[in-house]
Amino acid sequence: MSSQELTETAKDSRAVSVGLLVAIVLVAANLRATLTGVGALLPAIEDETGLASGGAGLLSTLPLLTFAATSPLVGRMSHRLGASRLLVLSLAVLAAGTVLRSLPSLVCLFAGTVVLSAAIACGNVLLPAVVRRSVPTHRIGTVSALYVTVMGLIAAVSSGVSVPLANALPGGWRTSLAWALVLAVPGLLVWIPRMRGDAGRPAPAARRSETPWRSWLAWQVTFFMGLQSLAFYSVITWLPSILADQGTSASAAGWMLFFYQVVALLAGSVVPLLSRGHDDQRWTAAAASVVVAAGFVVLLAAPGMSFLACTLLGLGGGACLVLAMTFQSRRAGGPAQASALAGMAQAIGYLVAAAGPLLPGVLHDHTGGWGLPLLMLTGLCFAMAAAGFGAGRNIQLADKSPS
Repeated sequence: MSSQELTETAKDSRAVSVGLLVAIVLVAANLRATLTGVGALLPAIEDETGLASGGAGLLSTLPLLTFAATSPLVGRMSHRLGASRLLVLSLAVLAAGTVLRSLPSLVCLFAGTVVLSAAIACGNVLLPAVVRRSVPTHRIGTVSALYVTVMGLIAAVSSGVSVPLANALPGGWRTSLAWALVLAVPGLLVWIPRMRGDAGRPAPAARRSETPWRSWLAWQVTFFMGLQSLAFYSVITWLPSILADQGTSASAAGWMLFFYQVVALLAGSVVPLLSRGHDDQRWTAAAASVVVAAGFVVLLAAPGMSFLACTLLGLGGGACLVLAMTFQSRRAGGPAQASALAGMAQAIGYLVAAAGPLLPGVLHDHTGGWGLPLLMLTGLCFAMAAAGFGAGRNIQLADKSPS
């Protein structure tokens, strides 16, 4: 091959990589926007629908239960359809579920939440596998941090604008819940050509790997994923309500939730820089978990220091999220195993996380305060530190994929 041909090949390879990076980022933008705005709108939803705190907690728990039920199926669907086609289908279903959730019916509110959550579960599982297959090992952490940062940025925007949009638009909170439709369209536009490019070719996940149920390392990755998700969704769901009980207005509480997520995405973007050249991430994961615990302690012991509490929660939570997604790629022995590990980590992990929005609401209803829920969350953060210390070891699962 001539030098000119080699140069053109390199350029083509770079173009594909840039296109894939843009496609990954657009999928990531759709994975949080429809979920994080709900917490800021819960007081309005409860007032209009009559939902108690337990019922509102169930509304926020449904996505996690749906993630847990759907995640194990994603690998098989990707094996049959191909990642691009499955992502296009997921984005279309996400748009349909968002519309359904916004219709003036309590049944539609819950049903639409389930539908859009099933679509999000596909992106949650597929992204670590796509990154593991397409990105050099030493760049996995950076790319994971990039798409997690995009997820965090969009999540923060959603939390911040939900109440203002509900106040400004006809339809109130129902219309506000539907704003994320604008993100699904560019995602579809980018992934539809990739779906056509997959036509006539084997699905990207054609080589399947067994789920590593017997691996202690896989369980540590799974529990770290689940506990950091539990902490994140607990904050997303209940922080506005906690602050409201302390005298903060609904709009100000929504912006505090926005601030928490901005801190989280900034912290997540720094993790690859701190981890550069260090494949062992045990202490980073454990320390980040303890910082989250400190945030819950401040929220409990010093209600007037909510700014500090949100800063600590964001710093630790953002780092833990990037690490959780990175572990699903880096602890796998290959792309097929990354899909299997991600499926396990997100199926069991989100089942664990489902307790986050639900239990604090139930405990609040029974005790009339937020003390016991915050103590529970603090204790679970120390369990997260132990799981992260194990998951952060510089080892990989044995790849037992069938040939």
